Amino acid sequence: MIRLLLVDDEEDFRTTLAGRLKRRNIDISDVGSGEEALDLLKKKSFDVAIVDIKMPGMDGIEALKHIKEIDPLMEVILLTGHASIEAGIEGIKSGAYDYVIKPCNIGNLLDKIEDAYRRRLIEEGHAK
Repeated sequence: MIRLLLVDDEEDFRTTLAGRLKRRNIDISDVGSGEEALDLLKKKSFDVAIVDIKMPGMDGIEALKHIKEIDPLMEVILLTGHASIEAGIEGIKSGAYDYVIKPCNIGNLLDKIEDAYRRRLIEEGHAK
């Protein structure tokens, strides 16, 4: 089962998406900020993270950099609005696996999560 961390400050969006992903057999934890995500990462490990780029306090790009410091093999998918596709591209340059534009199609998002998870498994195999 994929262990997923969802980080988004928009509570309605986050809880709705978390519920939809849980129904698809994903072990999901969700938090509302980059700071909360980093605290949780010190206690629990995940395979993939979905991180919103635009959040108050620590933004998604900064959170991505800290996540990669804690777990270099964790794959991170960034969430971005239509107006900030450049931020998604910047995120990939900073080590993100990919980005999706909000609102996202659940099927496309699931495909990206599964692809990111497979990549992590391959990377773990090479790291051993």
